[in-house]
Amino acid sequence: MNGSKLRILFGTLGVLALLLLVAFYSTGSLSLRHALAMPKLFDRGTPDHLVDRFTTIVDEQGEMLSMMSRTVFIGDQLYTAEGRSYRIGRVEGDQAEAQFLGMDPQIVAYNELYGNQVAPVTTNLAEQKNSAIAIYHSHTDESYVPSDGTESIPFKGGIYQVGKALVDKLQGRGVTVNYDETPHDPHDNNAYVRSRRTAANLMKSNPAAIFDIHRDGVPDPSYYRATVDGKQIAKLRLVVGRENPRMDANMDFAKRMMAAANNMHNQVVKEIFVGKGDYNQDLTPTALLIEAGTHTNTKEEAAMGIALFSEAVPNVLGLAAGTTGNPAAQAPGAGGRPAGAAGGAGRALAWILGITIVGGVGFLLISSGSWENAKKRISGFGREFTSFFGPRPAARKNVKLEEAPGHRKGPEEQDPLANKALKETKDDITKD
Repeated sequence: MNGSKLRILFGTLGVLALLLLVAFYSTGSLSLRHALAMPKLFDRGTPDHLVDRFTTIVDEQGEMLSMMSRTVFIGDQLYTAEGRSYRIGRVEGDQAEAQFLGMDPQIVAYNELYGNQVAPVTTNLAEQKNSAIAIYHSHTDESYVPSDGTESIPFKGGIYQVGKALVDKLQGRGVTVNYDETPHDPHDNNAYVRSRRTAANLMKSNPAAIFDIHRDGVPDPSYYRATVDGKQIAKLRLVVGRENPRMDANMDFAKRMMAAANNMHNQVVKEIFVGKGDYNQDLTPTALLIEAGTHTNTKEEAAMGIALFSEAVPNVLGLAAGTTGNPAAQAPGAGGRPAGAAGGAGRALAWILGITIVGGVGFLLISSGSWENAKKRISGFGREFTSFFGPRPAARKNVKLEEAPGHRKGPEEQDPLANKALKETKDDITKD
């Protein structure tokens, strides 16, 4: 193959590879997008906690609704424990203004449902299959200043002890827990890209739910501190990512968890925040990000708050006595494969193939100058490509025959002229 043909071949392959990458990135699954979201290649990190800063959210009258050490964007939403819903309509510096949308009917209904329900006895959970809870930390440096002496301990923050408190409480109630302590430092917006591998690995066991445990970073400990059932605790915030196309299921799970936990222990969950990002929650409808207090609370307060929260987990997930199986797996789109994933993958593949074919034909036509030249190139490329695999079958057969040990050439192989003369003599005899 000459240099010109090689350039055409490699140029075509390069264009097709680029088209394939663009097609996968724009139409492929969220898993692939995260795999491609490397810090230096694609800046698709999840906006999250600010460093030494926090955002205050106020209503239209200027009354403070919430504060959090994270970036807030227009379109984010806030749901209070009572069911009041707000949407961020304006952000100026470290202050955001939210518009009251009304009472959320789902939260109101769940508050009533769990308010009238007696928590079931959970005695045989250990005997159930596929009823495990998965727990991990995307920000593994997060710590609590009063207990740890600093707000950040790289790779081994105090947040691990808060996660362990949740593990111990669930296991004490007979729940199987898969706790992954893999560190994902540094603490930046791409921590969720790194922690996705951990979350995906946990999903292989098909857990009933998966929790990513964090703490907030607002300076005022009293914003989270409360006395609940005679115990001083740090309250929790539940966070749902709105860039997950199937966030409705995660949102429903968050509302259920808030209502059930607050029914058992008054106001242990402060609110639900719906922020920009997906937080790897596309992996299952029962995925949640939980913030246990802030860095100025004690680690013990945060552990106590999340321990109270844990009591509602079996109830909401249907892991009570007498139940079997994994409710998360029975829900549409659960088990690590969101609803519609198969159809979405098929459509993505169709787009990829279409773009690849159109791009390849277009490149070939442009480089050839005409349809006739393009046809000739395709034909020539076919012959060149075939030659990569050696002689044609018939040729290989002849070569093997000639090179076989003991093979002697017949008259036809020794002298073509003699072969022709012999044929003419045979023809004359036949005519006579």
